[in-house]
Amino acid sequence: MSDKDQLTMPELTDRIEGFFAEVPSLLAGVEGTVARGKAYREALYDAGLAGLDVPREYGGAGCGPTAKALFAKLSRGHVPEEDDIFTIGLGMAMPTLLEFGAEHLRRRYVEPALRGEEIWCQMYSEPGAGSDLASLQTRALRTANGWVINGQKIWTSRAELAQFAICLARTDVDVPKHKGITMFVVPMDQPGVTVRPIRQITGAFEFNEVFLDDVVVPDDHVVGEVDRGWPVAVALMQNERSAIGAGGGRRPVPFEMLRDLVHDRGRATDPGIRAALADCYIGQRLAQLVSELEAESVDAGKPLSAETSLGKLWRSTNGRAAAALVSEVAFAAGASWKPGDDREDWAFAVLDACALSLGGGTDEVQKNSIAEKVLGLPRDPYRTDKVPFRDLTVGTQRG
Repeated sequence: MSDKDQLTMPELTDRIEGFFAEVPSLLAGVEGTVARGKAYREALYDAGLAGLDVPREYGGAGCGPTAKALFAKLSRGHVPEEDDIFTIGLGMAMPTLLEFGAEHLRRRYVEPALRGEEIWCQMYSEPGAGSDLASLQTRALRTANGWVINGQKIWTSRAELAQFAICLARTDVDVPKHKGITMFVVPMDQPGVTVRPIRQITGAFEFNEVFLDDVVVPDDHVVGEVDRGWPVAVALMQNERSAIGAGGGRRPVPFEMLRDLVHDRGRATDPGIRAALADCYIGQRLAQLVSELEAESVDAGKPLSAETSLGKLWRSTNGRAAAALVSEVAFAAGASWKPGDDREDWAFAVLDACALSLGGGTDEVQKNSIAEKVLGLPRDPYRTDKVPFRDLTVGTQRG
């Protein structure tokens, strides 16, 4: 039986468990984030476990969402953290290309992403367009040779490593702001693309600002239709929230580490600490269950929708609660430490937790989405769906 043959669930379970038993030896001696991430991803592909829900013609296993959900469950706690460099490509860009991309884009980009040969980033946010993403002002102008893009993006994770980007740009300013937007696949290794890292409070450089100066994109690298990229952008954001809710990207402190910390610090009998620890366990399990429900829904033929905001919101809420518990138990001096201090990792977790409520859309954006699209509550009365974008005073645009 080849790696791409259809497997029963018991067979798939055995294969997944066997693979992760071998991962430590596979990565032994491999140094560096990118090298370790690519080594893991290549081994995963060779084992027939990459892209379990991706059709076989694009390099996947073609086993469906149930197999993907099983993998997510069995792999929890075993996936090397270096695999995070592929989260944007595999959890966001590839599902969007499979749904909206032309055939030549699917065949060119999906399989290399599954193999770990190419890293992707997502160029959405701008200095004047974050939560109000539709206010983006990066412009794409059509030329005889394709498209020329000019603008600035910010908070772009993995841009320093990426070979390609999913990028939103405005292609028509004479229509309302949610129209006249187009999604592109942008090659990052070209003149005019400048990536500058942003130092975070933790001292790490996980985000970047990206400047696009006369960046050239082939005409056949449009994803979906020209000027009708907003629904495509929303679909990618739903994929993003689903990926984050399922454990991709930045991770909250796991319950098991919190439990061990409480015991190590002798606080296991403190009723307040025990209650906070129980809340963190419940929050972690809720995020996992929401992710599993999403997978079951997709398996039943229902596409991802605004419900993905539930998992993302639970994950960020739980992450902040876990960080608060760490700051209560791990040290009395808050987020301060000396180099080499055993509190340093805990302090990093506390400082890093702030970003959980920002990446993939703020908590406020998630709550609005749930309120309007899940609960059916009325939308904000301020509407701009009849005003041309060029007439709006939004973001950094004036007059």
